[in-house]
Amino acid sequence: MSVKIDRIASNMVKEISYILANEIKDPDIKFVTVTDVHVTNDLSFAKVYVTVFNEEKIKETMKSLKNASSYIRKVLADRIDVRHIPELQFVYDESIEYGKNIENKIKEIHNKDNQEG
Repeated sequence: MSVKIDRIASNMVKEISYILANEIKDPDIKFVTVTDVHVTNDLSFAKVYVTVFNEEKIKETMKSLKNASSYIRKVLADRIDVRHIPELQFVYDESIEYGKNIENKIKEIHNKDNQEG
């Protein structure tokens, strides 16, 4: 990726995080964390990776984010200096869950070794 694309993605993480935390009134979106943004080279699409505090409401939260995406794009257009704001696609980031899974398995193995040894 180019430096320009990286800079735009970084700005989008910061601005979208702020918008979600302070400007969106939907209660389903209140506890969402933006973990990363991947922008295509032609700036037409951006995948916004998010995690949700309440894991039981992932579906509702993702639906609310999809509904709010046009508003978020409009606000981003005022804050980020690019000719065209990419189409936003919100994606649930499973990497944190995956990391917790790996960590738990390592602990299990470690505990098993301690009990046997």
